[in-house]
Amino acid sequence: MLRALFLDIDDTLYSTSEFAVAARRAAMDAMIRHGLRMRLDDAMAELAEVIAEFGSNYPFHYDRFLRRLPPEAKGGVNPVILVAAAVGAYHDTKYRSLFPFRDVTDVLQRIRKGSELVVGVITEGLEVKQAEKLVRLGVVPYLSPDAIFISDQIGISKPNVKLYQRACAAVGVKPEEAMYVGDHPENDIAPAKAIGMIAVRHRWQGGKHAGLEGSVAPDREIRGFHELLQILRSDFGLNL
Repeated sequence: MLRALFLDIDDTLYSTSEFAVAARRAAMDAMIRHGLRMRLDDAMAELAEVIAEFGSNYPFHYDRFLRRLPPEAKGGVNPVILVAAAVGAYHDTKYRSLFPFRDVTDVLQRIRKGSELVVGVITEGLEVKQAEKLVRLGVVPYLSPDAIFISDQIGISKPNVKLYQRACAAVGVKPEEAMYVGDHPENDIAPAKAIGMIAVRHRWQGGKHAGLEGSVAPDREIRGFHELLQILRSDFGLNL
């Protein structure tokens, strides 16, 4: 019996990889337009090093980026202006480019209307940053309010199985009564399987981790959310 459906966010509900490239390029382009003396490709490469070294959730990427540059590269501009230009361009890109995969909204509507499943999220990241994604993607109306679990808010990170156990316990279901859909073989599939959840891998072709093979095989794989709909119909008898 399936009673709950939990979803990852990044590269599961939307293309994190495509959005990140577009947003970071817009940020570097804005810096250049405001006086940074670098080629765009060189600036992107330097920023990529910063992100690799300090992690994607580090809050001062642009400040760190500027510290690494010689004074002449900043063109005599106050660094805070360059940082502000980058931050503004990054957030502008959110307004223009942050949309769910084309079949996500339709599938979540069908699940919400046609079943009694608890529909929630288990995601890794900073709480406001991940919550903002849910709001901008327009999926909040289809989620159970008490079923949103963000690692930073809870204090448990992927792939710690306690994050998944906490989510199941909080909504009152056994792990074997819950399905988890995610893109990462080790951070999503392995811990979900370890506690007995039904693990579905969203192996979207353009995803950052699409080519990775994990130590544990998922129960099912999908390339899009309409395939998830078929699984819910055929394997669990849901009339969606």
